[in-house]
Amino acid sequence: MNLLIDECLHTSLIAVAQGHGHLAQHVTWIGLSGETDWALMDRVRADDLTLVTNNARDFRRLFAREPIHAGLILILPQAPPARQREFFEAALAEIGAAELL
Repeated sequence: MNLLIDECLHTSLIAVAQGHGHLAQHVTWIGLSGETDWALMDRVRADDLTLVTNNARDFRRLFAREPIHAGLILILPQAPPARQREFFEAALAEIGAAELL
């Protein structure tokens, strides 16, 4: 999977993704910090990325408009970085080697 970690989540999730053999980048590291959700969706769509975020309300709505996409992974909001990593580890373990579609 090629993952885009939203700025609302800790950068340490990159190492978690890489530890599971996935490519990952963080919104702040690629110059998209502060961009609108629509701008992030443009990048997600263009690069066929799986988005990892805790902004369920907005991104569920945006992803519902897409006829096909590479997936959305939601992490519970307001969790400290250690809990974010635990939640993300669990999600990636559940997904396994499958490609999201």
